[in-house]
Amino acid sequence: REGEQIKVGPMRVLVTGGSGLVGKAIEHVVQQEGGKLEGEEWIFLSSKDADLVDVGQTRAVFEKYRPTHVIHLAAKVGGLYLHMRDNLHFLRDNLKINDNVLQTAHEMGVTRVVSCLSSCIFPDKTTYPIDETMIHNGSPHSSNFGYSHAKRMIDVQNRAYFQQYGHHYTAVIPTNVFGPYDNFNIENGHVLSALMNKTYKAKKEGTAVNVCGSGAPRRQFIYSLDLGRLIIWALREYEEIDPIIFSVGEEDEISIKEAMDLITKALDFKGKIHYDTTLSDGQMKKTASNAKLRRYLPDFPFTPLKEAIQMTCDWFVANYDIART
Repeated sequence: REGEQIKVGPMRVLVTGGSGLVGKAIEHVVQQEGGKLEGEEWIFLSSKDADLVDVGQTRAVFEKYRPTHVIHLAAKVGGLYLHMRDNLHFLRDNLKINDNVLQTAHEMGVTRVVSCLSSCIFPDKTTYPIDETMIHNGSPHSSNFGYSHAKRMIDVQNRAYFQQYGHHYTAVIPTNVFGPYDNFNIENGHVLSALMNKTYKAKKEGTAVNVCGSGAPRRQFIYSLDLGRLIIWALREYEEIDPIIFSVGEEDEISIKEAMDLITKALDFKGKIHYDTTLSDGQMKKTASNAKLRRYLPDFPFTPLKEAIQMTCDWFVANYDIART
């Protein structure tokens, strides 16, 4: 269609999953850091605005806001142990959400969609570091294969929309994200945030912190505000259909035990830490290459991890009553 490449007037950006960790970070960058340009409109959706599993509700919310651009963050997610129990549910709900968002964007003439994938989509048995070309080279880890396959399908659909209609729909793949507004729930929160909550609780109660697993698995952590800045860059500048990994360098990968040391310092916790080795470690590492990102943005400054953990802990303590649930 001829309107495809012509940018008419300012962007109207619809952000799905706008009330979550990454959505809140993008909102912060847009509103507090000058990420929004003259005349632009940014709409941050939460699950209260529409259930994106339902195609009718998805269509209605697109018709209400008429976006020219979409950042698609919404997903059904949970912690490691919830995913292990509930793979079918995560597969079906996420397939529906992604198909509803992409197909509705297509039907309503949205110029660009940037979707957010997850580093857990990579093959379980692979060589390291993983890069963008290796996503489909084998099965994902069995613990969350339902969610992982649903996320991989976004990449497949993006290629198909480009092949058939010339749409510039793409995806970014962050490594482990953390920051303010994360899910700090001890049972099913992200690893750093759950550990922050556990450590703070142990400090208040004078007990030991019980960490699931050995503390040996290694991860690359990206601060949510850094990711927010990168996603906005991708929406404006990144022209490829192929996805791009957003991550700190391989040399910045750290163990859960090292992360725990930074958390205990940030929260001034002096008690004991117990690593429960009867519980699963999940994947031992998922080292990702950020070479492609560095080709585009050689000088992008990532917030140092110690500083980012301190800021997230401070936010958690200040917002403890809403954050811990």
